[in-house]
Amino acid sequence: MASKILKQVSRVITAHRQREGGGFMVRRPLPSGSLDYADPFLMLDHLGPVHYEPGEAVGAPDHPHRGFETVTYILEGGFEHHDSHGNHGVLSPGYVQWMTAGSGVIHSEMPTEELLKKGGNFHGFQIWVNLPAKDKMIRPRYQDVPPENIPWFESTDKQTKIKVIAGEVEDVKANIDTHTPIYFLDLRTTGKYSLNIPEGMDAMVYNYHPATILVGQEKTKVEESQLAVLKTQGQPVEFEAAEEAAGGSGKKEARVLVLAGTPIGEKIARYGPFVMNTEDELRQAMVDMRSGKFGEISGSFERMCKTDEANARRRQAGKD
Repeated sequence: MASKILKQVSRVITAHRQREGGGFMVRRPLPSGSLDYADPFLMLDHLGPVHYEPGEAVGAPDHPHRGFETVTYILEGGFEHHDSHGNHGVLSPGYVQWMTAGSGVIHSEMPTEELLKKGGNFHGFQIWVNLPAKDKMIRPRYQDVPPENIPWFESTDKQTKIKVIAGEVEDVKANIDTHTPIYFLDLRTTGKYSLNIPEGMDAMVYNYHPATILVGQEKTKVEESQLAVLKTQGQPVEFEAAEEAAGGSGKKEARVLVLAGTPIGEKIARYGPFVMNTEDELRQAMVDMRSGKFGEISGSFERMCKTDEANARRRQAGKD
């Protein structure tokens, strides 16, 4: 008797578009109208891909966070990070920045000087990961990880490569330290691959590439800009490239982000850049930020001016 096919994908969500930060467009599947929170993941933003002419690039000038972690992953272009705890980093292609906001931080994520002056392509992601109540007020931490410190897994048939940003794939383990068990993978395949995810974790798969991919044991089709939400049910998750390459030379490479984590299981209260457990804690976060307890970064006015100038240039070019 043939074994029963297990249905793992519970829903597929198409990202909506909205402006964020200093005016850049994002594709956002989480949160959405049908999925507000995927414990422990609070948000997934797909930034670009976009081409900027000289003087047009925008980022996110100085803004606060408390109670969670922001994760930025760059594919093309670059961001420059400053924060109120004295951290500074320039994120080039392949970089990951894992910032634990904890008790509170002001930071800015601006295009690099090269991207702003010369123009070019930008493409990346930002993910927000919740912190448990016991860690929401810990000291902020900054991890700036260059691509050479992020390991890749390659399947034995050479058809699948996985960048292991957090978690592990077979014998390849990530170098990034996380407060809760997290998997964050960039999976690219021209064939098939069966991924083991630890018991107790559910998963999400976001297709950020034009090529369609089949996900789950039931082979659910996931198109570009779609997020598949999975109940793994303790079984491996199947991935299969779905589109034929030109000239019958095999399959087009499919590229997806895989996110999985152990649910924290706590009530959350969120407002803008603050994610706490109660409304009172949210109100206190706003009081603390306004009173200057989050600190500040020198050069705030200059960053706002650069953002305003870039937006004005784009409007003049008819791009808004």
